[in-house]
Amino acid sequence: MSNNSYLSVYAKSFNWAGFFLPKKTYMKCSALYDFCRTVDNIADEYGNLEIKKKKLFNFKKNFNNKDYDNPIIKNMWKLIEDYKISIKIVNDLFDGAESDLKEKIQIYSKKDLLIYSYRVAGTVGLMMAKILAVKNEVALKSAIDLGIAMQLTNISRDVIEDAKNNRSYISADFNTIVETIKLADLFYESSFTSIKEIPLSFRFSILVARRVYRQIGLKIIKKKNIENYNKSGKIYVSILGKIIQTFLSIFDLVRLSLIKTNYSFRDKEQLIINEEINLDERF
Repeated sequence: MSNNSYLSVYAKSFNWAGFFLPKKTYMKCSALYDFCRTVDNIADEYGNLEIKKKKLFNFKKNFNNKDYDNPIIKNMWKLIEDYKISIKIVNDLFDGAESDLKEKIQIYSKKDLLIYSYRVAGTVGLMMAKILAVKNEVALKSAIDLGIAMQLTNISRDVIEDAKNNRSYISADFNTIVETIKLADLFYESSFTSIKEIPLSFRFSILVARRVYRQIGLKIIKKKNIENYNKSGKIYVSILGKIIQTFLSIFDLVRLSLIKTNYSFRDKEQLIINEEINLDERF
């Protein structure tokens, strides 16, 4: 992109939270998001399926070959080297994008939903945590949880849009949407105490992102039925809503400083993911 990063254009909630990061750290997070968004855009853009597969294959090949003529690839490799990000995490992200390159996508099981959510978003949470100097392994697992929570929120919000693209990650009924939001809430909760492992100068930004994104699910539940949900269009948090959640995040920051360290992550769900992907090899 010319003057703006993908983070400022596509990820309004993250960009809002990024305002509270030191500028250098924000730029590193933005470089990570640019890479992840590039991969995601290839899978999500309109067009011929075979052309999209070829684009993703070429981008992955250029990445593996360290094509530093591409600034997005060059910046990503710098992050990998500076923060010791396992290449397996990046390959998991590519696997998630590749799984979206089908004529029809239908997820039938919780296991497949969790694995997909890890690949396309848990990976991002894990890499972001590395950039934010998180070392503790349990805290890194909680970073995966936060990424999965946000992806489950996305899936719950985008049921209608996904159906138009022949994608069905969950059933298009309101009960299933609410159940998915409740599952996301378990992941949001499990991520909280481990935020204490993030250096203080970065901590508030993550608390804000967590609160703002979680608010999307709460707004969906307030629709009460599938008819209202269908009429609502893309559900998002308003500027006023973001301001309110930002102020509430101050209380989270205080609460976090008062509680004793009590690490928590969704070990049951991560064991399900581990049946196919060895998460321990990613830390």
